[in-house]
Amino acid sequence: MATIEIDDDVYEALQLPEGERSPAMKRELAVSLYARDVLSFGKARALADLSKREFQELLGEREIPRHYGQRELEEDIDYAE
Repeated sequence: MATIEIDDDVYEALQLPEGERSPAMKRELAVSLYARDVLSFGKARALADLSKREFQELLGEREIPRHYGQRELEEDIDYAE
């Protein structure tokens, strides 16, 4: 597993309860990378640690359109098998 180092001052400045900081940061990173088409839906969803439905709802709340290309099709086929 890879880790991302975040300066303690930045981490402490997050206006979230301690237990919500890491999951919130993972969701934000996942949404950002998905929106930039750096991560597929499946990989971004896994990073965010959300179900397909939950991640789709999060994207909808942020008004980020769903990308659906060859990579996503292959992931869906793998998931269906």
